[in-house]
Amino acid sequence: MGEQVETVAGPVDRNSLGRVLMHEHIFIITYDYWLNYPQREGFDEERFVGEAIEQLADLKGHGIDTIVDLTVFGMGRYIPRIRAVAEASEINIVAATGMYIYESLPMPFHYQGPAPLIGGRELLVDMFVEDIVEGIAGTGVKAGIIKCATDEVGMTPQVERVVRAAAHASAQTGTPISTHTHAAKKVGNDQVRVFEEEGVDLARVVIGHSGDTADLDYLTGLLAKGVTLGMDRFGTETPLTTKERVDVIAELCRQGFSSQLVLSHDAAVFNDLTPLELVREPAPEWNFTFIPRTVLGMLEEQGVTPAMIDDMLVGNPRRILAG
Repeated sequence: MGEQVETVAGPVDRNSLGRVLMHEHIFIITYDYWLNYPQREGFDEERFVGEAIEQLADLKGHGIDTIVDLTVFGMGRYIPRIRAVAEASEINIVAATGMYIYESLPMPFHYQGPAPLIGGRELLVDMFVEDIVEGIAGTGVKAGIIKCATDEVGMTPQVERVVRAAAHASAQTGTPISTHTHAAKKVGNDQVRVFEEEGVDLARVVIGHSGDTADLDYLTGLLAKGVTLGMDRFGTETPLTTKERVDVIAELCRQGFSSQLVLSHDAAVFNDLTPLELVREPAPEWNFTFIPRTVLGMLEEQGVTPAMIDDMLVGNPRRILAG
């Protein structure tokens, strides 16, 4: 925490982050699938690395300087590939640690750590802290943010174990947290409860996918706790349309909350969890440049000022990532 932020290419001065998209993915890959069924059309290294470099160059041309890649354990994180993309582009990429589960941990974690059979230390905390302090998988690339997820099934015991591990790692290292939530189920409240219990600095927590709801009571309740809301699924047209998402942000800005909002798409170059060919027709704008090309203009038409946009794209990400 301080003047520098860890990126895939190494630490950078906080003032060089520029405009930041706080919740994106470059590659989401289910390795068990492609390793065991190589006959199915899947991830093509040369093709998709090339597409990633092209898309980030286009994004830079649209005035975005940094993306936070929230691809973690459970989503196919592979830092050497991301580092190759970073080296070939002018975009800062902040890597994440953490774990992506909705209900149950992978089998090794059922028997190791604070579990009924073996017990012992919480391996998840050790893993997250190692990624932050020592670097990820021997690459030397240090995580700059922690990711955890709570979805429609809610705060199951094993999801809570991940959320508490994220909280402990944040407390030990001063690293911010960004979450996945199911906004309709208001599970952000459960996350905030755990973070409060564990003494997390809520000013450096992003409750993700909050832009998936127009429930202003829920959103302002979270904001009153001091967290930042991730309005971060632009380009998707469900469960809210782009106009509805813009309307919610504009209203929150009118209420004085621009200093607690960040923007993003939750897009990816390759994603086999939500295959792009299945969403391209209903959501043709689900890509990295939709916000600078279209959404910012829509926000301005709703009375969102340039200063408020700077809060959401520059000031708030800088505060969260660097403290």
